[in-house]
Amino acid sequence: MNEVAGRRSRSGGGASRRAERTAISFETARYIQRNIPNFEILNEEALQIIEHNAETVLEEIGVNFVENPAALQRWRDAGADVKGERVHIPRGLARKLISTAPKTYTQHARNPERNVEVGGRNLVLAPVYGPPFVRDMEGGRRYATLEDFQNFVKLGYMSKWLHHSGGTVCEPTDIPVNKRHLDMLLAHMTLSDKPFMGSVTEPSRAQDSVDMAKLLFGADFVDQNTVMTSLININSPMVFDGIMMGALEVYAANNQASIVSPFIVGGAMAPVTVAGTLTQVLAEILAGVSYSQLIRPGSPVIAGAFVTSIDMNSGAPTFGTPEAAHITYGAGQLVRRLGLPYRSGGSFCGSKLPDAQAAYETANSLNMALLAGVNFMLHACGWLEGGLVSSYEKFVMDADQLGTLHHLAQGIQIDTNGQAMDAIREVGPGGHYLGCAHTQANFKSAFWRSDLFDYKPFETWAEEGARDTQTLANERVRKQLADYQAPDLDPGIRESLEAYVAKRKSEMPDAFI
Repeated sequence: MNEVAGRRSRSGGGASRRAERTAISFETARYIQRNIPNFEILNEEALQIIEHNAETVLEEIGVNFVENPAALQRWRDAGADVKGERVHIPRGLARKLISTAPKTYTQHARNPERNVEVGGRNLVLAPVYGPPFVRDMEGGRRYATLEDFQNFVKLGYMSKWLHHSGGTVCEPTDIPVNKRHLDMLLAHMTLSDKPFMGSVTEPSRAQDSVDMAKLLFGADFVDQNTVMTSLININSPMVFDGIMMGALEVYAANNQASIVSPFIVGGAMAPVTVAGTLTQVLAEILAGVSYSQLIRPGSPVIAGAFVTSIDMNSGAPTFGTPEAAHITYGAGQLVRRLGLPYRSGGSFCGSKLPDAQAAYETANSLNMALLAGVNFMLHACGWLEGGLVSSYEKFVMDADQLGTLHHLAQGIQIDTNGQAMDAIREVGPGGHYLGCAHTQANFKSAFWRSDLFDYKPFETWAEEGARDTQTLANERVRKQLADYQAPDLDPGIRESLEAYVAKRKSEMPDAFI
């Protein structure tokens, strides 16, 4: 039985058992466990300089906690020097507070087979987050709708290499701003059984997320376990606004995880140099993560670093660049020294289409994040046009390529089978390995293979319509959506969630700003 239904008694027993017997579950790979080393770009001297400078920023320059008098009082009580909305954090205080944050934590899914362990040597992959537009081959670029959102949740649920359902996979602009979070949460909770994210656009919406999670998992279970990991962006440089911090307060108080993540566009929101940007990133992480521990010591938190550079001619963000890689590698080292899980990376690109530019930039970003030691990768698939667009075709293209990260992370097997000495002896000089016993025993699992790319001979490819990758991806999108079947969910839980959404929507007028 589904774990949620099994935890507590609910209505609809007969219907639930019938649904269970007919439910289809799509294969999902376990979250990545690295057997390869992290790439470390900074030496000990450089790390110490950046750490010292970040503490200097907190103490001498300070950070702003705006429109949040309660936060200012918490900092005063903790020993910070507060002047207006500027908080000066004495050297060493943030690190002391951070020491209570867990090194790893489990985010529970309603299907326990899809729980994820965040931190350590692990990497959890989640889809694109936040675009107001979507794109596909049929409809082109357009504003996202709730139907689009639901489609992306379905695609995420059916993607083998994706471990997490994510959060705002696109912004459903046909639903009022103050109500759309309810529909998004309902979609994640009912259309998928993978872990998901809560709303952060207003503290009351974070509370709705917690309340709905209690209906899904049971109140006692949520009180004692982490079932959401949600994104808290810092308004870089060094501003912590009341809305985001208010959402963090809700999640931390309820033992739910937050990603505390500076939003850096180098040259605009941080210095143009790598070391200067790393200093600011670390200062913002120290302030944000330590504040979460002021709310509830021991609450789970991820240190994030969303980093891109800027084109100095156009002002547009750029992706897949060497500078972004340097910052991501360096931030990983700094975060590991804090003993925290690390969020960064994604399928970043600035291209308007899922074309060669998108592929190059995305490949650079994904591989860099794997080597940087990232533990939670948001935007792992579907990102297009600098994050303005969720692309259907790129979603499945990226999701397919996430399989390469799984296989790269396995490292090189050096056991008896991996050494393959029996095969070398059997074949000898001048032979071939296609028919040898070792190949026959291993061929099904020896090589990772794309489920999307075309490896057929030219003649066959031409006869089948000379389809490019975007066309193949479009066909895969349509097939997956046609094949989709929702995971089992107890009817009583579904009814309680739908009733909650209906009640909350009835309590407020529509607002589109």
